[in-house]
Amino acid sequence: MTPARIAVIDIGKTNAKLALVDAATLRELAVETRPNTVLPGPPWPHFDLAGHWEFLLDALTRLQADHGIDAISVTTHGAAAVLLDKDGALAAPMLDYEHTGPNDLAAEYDAIRPPFSETGSPRLPMGLNLGAQLHWQLQDPDLDARVAHVVTYPQYWGFRLTGKFATDVTSLGCHTDLWNPWTGAPSSLVETLRLTDRLAPAHHSSDVLGPITPQIAARTGLPETTPVVCGIHDSNASLYPHLAGRSAPFSVVSTGTWVIAMAVGGDPVALDPARDTLVNVNAHGGAVPSARFMGGREYEVLRPHPDAAPTDADRAAVLAGLFIHPAVEPGTGPFPDRRGGFTSNPETPGQRTLALSWYLALMTDTCLSLIGAQGPVIVEGPFARNADYLNMLSALRREVEASPSATGTSVGGALLFVDRHSEGPEHRIAAGNPAPLRAYADEWRRRIASAP
Repeated sequence: MTPARIAVIDIGKTNAKLALVDAATLRELAVETRPNTVLPGPPWPHFDLAGHWEFLLDALTRLQADHGIDAISVTTHGAAAVLLDKDGALAAPMLDYEHTGPNDLAAEYDAIRPPFSETGSPRLPMGLNLGAQLHWQLQDPDLDARVAHVVTYPQYWGFRLTGKFATDVTSLGCHTDLWNPWTGAPSSLVETLRLTDRLAPAHHSSDVLGPITPQIAARTGLPETTPVVCGIHDSNASLYPHLAGRSAPFSVVSTGTWVIAMAVGGDPVALDPARDTLVNVNAHGGAVPSARFMGGREYEVLRPHPDAAPTDADRAAVLAGLFIHPAVEPGTGPFPDRRGGFTSNPETPGQRTLALSWYLALMTDTCLSLIGAQGPVIVEGPFARNADYLNMLSALRREVEASPSATGTSVGGALLFVDRHSEGPEHRIAAGNPAPLRAYADEWRRRIASAP
């Protein structure tokens, strides 16, 4: 029997959320959030798991009292695992993947990591390759001795709720170096790191771990029979609603701190790991060509304060030659070795807003080209509410749809429990007067191609 109301734990890099999704309509009935603030060491910058846990328990209690909860799903950002001791307690705080510590052992890690042809994982800086995090952390012999279980991040919350250890294929398959997407099994790196018996068993995202523990039921008021699904990497949660409800080819653009483009049934292309293309693994275990850049972070860096809607004069000024060159957040994305920014200072907040929205769309289009995307483009997450971003992308891609979900990943998380997939109602975008936008895009590409 399909549960009627599904609580989705949704932990992004910027915010932690709990959304209650109605299974019949796939609409959020309620959403509660808290910032995902990184705490300082020792021993290293880490996520506030204890704070998130109290927030989640309190939010589950309120939503159960106000609406009723029939099931719990989990989706989180990638590049994340939790190290547990034999009793299931933290063996160490959960490392922030933007910490530069793993860079100190980059040469040693490069010598042991499998090739791109085995894992579909590009070599990324800091701890963006989960394997690099684990290699760096386990140099501490005391920590290595304490670690009995390694769980990927969605399954950490599943463990706290059910007491069951697990990993899932989407979290293992997102640029970790730990998974072989072609064989559907751990890569050779797992044995190299001596994690074969410590990496928790891999499950498909829709597998049910079990019911909540009696202690969680007593704390929140939920029935002890409340099931908890294994969980899913957040970008794959955005893709999941469309896998069965659409015919290929199509692509999904998941937006948040990261903008991740995923192509289903597109043109065959040779992925270039130097440009942050990679192979994701979807909830069914299939390989998905993907590309990404840190668009949400770039938006926060360059956005005007306060926000301002562009006027007609602002639009004319930007079209006349105000551009943003990549990369605003260097080290990732299709132009990782460049450091860009505005070609000239915007004269108004509206000009800044418009140039930024168009830049993000142009970067998204670049990512889609790198992965051979064809057919409709479905935009999920915050950028689905940015009309100028959507208009530029529509001028370049023609078939662009905006998801109406306030938190696109929550619907994908909920659908792990629902025996159907979403077929909309996405909003089709039609760019008005696309010719000037295409000319602007052509000039941007010319500038990027000729830049050193």
